[in-house]
Amino acid sequence: MIKYLEHTQIDLVKWDNCISHSLNRRVYACSWYLNLVSPGWDALVDGDYERVFPLTRKRKLTVSYLAQPYFSQQLGVFSPGVITELQVDEFMKAVPQKFRFTEIHLNSGNMPGKGDGVITWRVNHELDLSPSFSELTGHYAQNTRRNIRKANDAGLVITNNVGVEQLIDLFRENFGNSEGKLEAKHYKTLNQLITCCLERKMGYMLGSETKEGILAAGAFFLVDQNRVYFLFAASSRGARENGAMFFLVDRFLAENAGGSMVLDFEGGNDPNLGRFYKSFGATEVPYPAIRFSRLSKVEQKAVYFMHKLRR
Repeated sequence: MIKYLEHTQIDLVKWDNCISHSLNRRVYACSWYLNLVSPGWDALVDGDYERVFPLTRKRKLTVSYLAQPYFSQQLGVFSPGVITELQVDEFMKAVPQKFRFTEIHLNSGNMPGKGDGVITWRVNHELDLSPSFSELTGHYAQNTRRNIRKANDAGLVITNNVGVEQLIDLFRENFGNSEGKLEAKHYKTLNQLITCCLERKMGYMLGSETKEGILAAGAFFLVDQNRVYFLFAASSRGARENGAMFFLVDRFLAENAGGSMVLDFEGGNDPNLGRFYKSFGATEVPYPAIRFSRLSKVEQKAVYFMHKLRR
């Protein structure tokens, strides 16, 4: 039986045990991760934490709703066993009526059935790192090889000495300010998230520098069990000319090829990013997003169009 639990009612030990043993485990669903990206999250729990579903709740004006938190690509239903369409639909039907609007991402292990809501399919890109480095490079696109040569010709070097603020500032100065999607509160959350991962020894920073010691590209790789997440990356405007990000990913693959890990690029709906990931041999892995509304027309105008129900 599926039960709705408010945040203080959740047994976090049992929760994390379920996530840890789930066939479709994603680090985003760990309690410590959810606490950072969606403080006060609630949950749906089936049985004795045999299947779980985080409810990342928000509130605008007088309306409570569910929204996908920043920096968490996939949530949804998690279980040590195979999850059926019927079970996914049962969880969606169990979302309490007080949440008047839902716009969330499930995970690639969830296949929605014919329940309520509009389903759209999003794209992630993953790369199996078990082949040797020479085998991996054999799948590189010509453009990728060309950019790596440019980086070598420019004398770029790899460094692990990249600070959290330095990486975030590089993004903000070269893309974030013009793109405008992330606000100050999101950068604060991102800083806390990366810092927490580093303290837990669950990842590392990697950068590519010019001969003058200037950071041209940087990335934070989050390591969790057999999956490495390309969680956050940034590059300078000059990186387009010197191939800094291509060089960085190539060096990461050289260091991690032949293991049991999967590199999760965390994205791909943007065609340009999708091409970049595929240029290293990554494959598309679809996952569903679901949207449904219990709002009246008046509430939709007052809340959805004014605030667009953003995080």
